[in-house]
Amino acid sequence: MNVACVIPARGGSKRLPRKNLRPVGGKPLLAHSIGHARAAATVTRTIVSTDDPEIAAVARDYGAEVVTRPPELAADTCTSESALVHALDTLADTDGFVPDLVVFLQCTSPVRRIDDIDRAVETLLKDAADSVFSATESAWLIWRRDGRDLRSLTYDYQRRTRDQDHPEEYRENGSIYVFKPWLLRRSGNRLGGKIAVYPMDYWSSFQVDSEEDLALIDWILRRQAMAVPAAVPSPPALIVFDFDGVMTDNRVLVLEDGREAVACHRGDGWGIQSLRRHGVPVLVLSTERNAVVAARCAKLGIECVHGVGDKGAVLRALLRERGIDPARVVYVGNDVNDLECLQQVGCGMVVADAHPDVRPFAKMVLSRPGGEGAVREACDLVVAALTGLPAGA
Repeated sequence: MNVACVIPARGGSKRLPRKNLRPVGGKPLLAHSIGHARAAATVTRTIVSTDDPEIAAVARDYGAEVVTRPPELAADTCTSESALVHALDTLADTDGFVPDLVVFLQCTSPVRRIDDIDRAVETLLKDAADSVFSATESAWLIWRRDGRDLRSLTYDYQRRTRDQDHPEEYRENGSIYVFKPWLLRRSGNRLGGKIAVYPMDYWSSFQVDSEEDLALIDWILRRQAMAVPAAVPSPPALIVFDFDGVMTDNRVLVLEDGREAVACHRGDGWGIQSLRRHGVPVLVLSTERNAVVAARCAKLGIECVHGVGDKGAVLRALLRERGIDPARVVYVGNDVNDLECLQQVGCGMVVADAHPDVRPFAKMVLSRPGGEGAVREACDLVVAALTGLPAGA
């Protein structure tokens, strides 16, 4: 599937001059959206549409392609849709590239979790939708002036309810849109057909329109919770995953004929793809002898060493044979048989539901349990270290 990410970034801005180049979180505002697009496993090409030579130079410096937008499509009254159509037309005319999906990012929303784009694309595919918009859940009590009168829009002021009893409502946050190209051309709109929503958190719903916004978002991006943990080596030479309890939820389904099956998390595959796309070697090291280990790894396209008795010894020999510095290795485990591996590498991670005896030996405890997105979380942290993006941005 070809997915084009288009980021409109014109030079003119009345409320905040040169907004797209203003520094925030240690880099130009534009650079954050480029980094998010390049880190996404689903995005094939990252394109910045601009009329401004300085913005074009910064976009190229951060790894994006540039489509030069004519001045008549960069005026204050021009829509983002016109820039999107122009970018798609240019790609089709210059090299015959016609994407299956378009991701539209706005520079003014620089706070995104590193997997938000992939998850938004997943939402469109899972819901069989034609378009997706990102939003934050809202329980705001909104009023509108109607002539001389005021009326409550999102609630009935005469029957005021508690926040937790408020109906499900979303506030469009302008951060991510995903749509099928035919929809844009047919309707002239980024949204239409069957529409789905991709929920984002509170911190990801601020936009830059003023000096105060810049200061607030700079603080958000620099928060400790959004920073890449120092323990993650950059660049990593290898990331090693245990299988049972890391890629699975540590349970096994035994069929009547003795065959065994396990449950894995589909999102982990996106994370593995992102690592491979960034050139990070991946290895699964497991004591489990069941062929399901090799089958799962073969599907993900990653190397597998399973059925080993002493994982610590096998890992040590493997690193020595390949000339890999253990300090540049990430290992993700969950139980006491992972102890030696965790101690010999530069960055040992354990899943959220790891055995209590192994947690003190990890430099990082993931927030997700095994088989429930822990692999994806570890992959995102490694990619964040590679790209220089905040781990949650």
